[in-house]
Amino acid sequence: MPLHPQAEAFLAAVAAQNRPGWEEMTPDEARIVFDSLQDVFGEGADLPVVRDETIGSGIRVRCYSPSTELPETVVLYFHGGGWVLGDLESHDSLCRNLCAASGVQVVSVDYRRPPEHRYPAAIDDCHEVFKILSSEPDRFGIDPSKIFIAGDSAGGNLAAAVALRAKAEGDIQPAAQVLIYPAIEPNFETDSYRQFGTGFGLTAANMEWFWTHYLGPEFVLEKFPYAALKGRHSLAELPETFVVLAEYDVLHSEGYEFAANMISEGGNVQVKTYPGMLHGFVHFAAVFDSSREAMADVAKFIQKVAQR
Repeated sequence: MPLHPQAEAFLAAVAAQNRPGWEEMTPDEARIVFDSLQDVFGEGADLPVVRDETIGSGIRVRCYSPSTELPETVVLYFHGGGWVLGDLESHDSLCRNLCAASGVQVVSVDYRRPPEHRYPAAIDDCHEVFKILSSEPDRFGIDPSKIFIAGDSAGGNLAAAVALRAKAEGDIQPAAQVLIYPAIEPNFETDSYRQFGTGFGLTAANMEWFWTHYLGPEFVLEKFPYAALKGRHSLAELPETFVVLAEYDVLHSEGYEFAANMISEGGNVQVKTYPGMLHGFVHFAAVFDSSREAMADVAKFIQKVAQR
């Protein structure tokens, strides 16, 4: 369908600001700008339980619950922001709303970010928290068979990587995974990169900047098996998956192809492309009404799997 009117208005507002692209800033400058977008992220639900903890090797997490009687199901959430940007605060509203909509616990992970901590630091942190939840369920009041993993954009990449790594290392598998417009590989020549590489919010230049900070300036993909995910792993026997995609997104092609590859290897995968939407629409809840639709769809998926 055509670009949604809310997407058109958002792009016009961004253009009017005339700010430099992420690739024209230092990481610290970009983080300041990203953190200033709280009004775009929207209001988060008021919850009875929100607490910060430091676990494992010093990883900060924020735990959310819709009830003081902690639900046994938990969603382990990895924030987006191109690995470089984002933190517990930037995704606080999203995690609050996910918790309220799904009726389950949410644990958000403040993983180490590049360029200060390049690959595999972020994956190591996310995988470590997953293993802690799996091995110490009583600490969080959860059922270890009902641990979901989820993330948006770079966080979707991390969620998929954790599932693949858990399978390879013989860990308990997540109950299911939710990949919200995930980054899969640094291939800037896909159909969606060619169509939406400029002028639709997230750009090809932005993504090249993010990947370069994550992997280093002259990365060789074979050295990063849990970063660039295409064609490097068997996708068989992965947990049930819900993939959320935006129609006007440079990452649409790789997310769709990753889902198709999982299906071709026997995976139970649901894919939904939200028409007229831009990358980031789920996170930018104050701007896009479709954010609420997607959140409701994700919550329904989680509830359905958890009730089995």
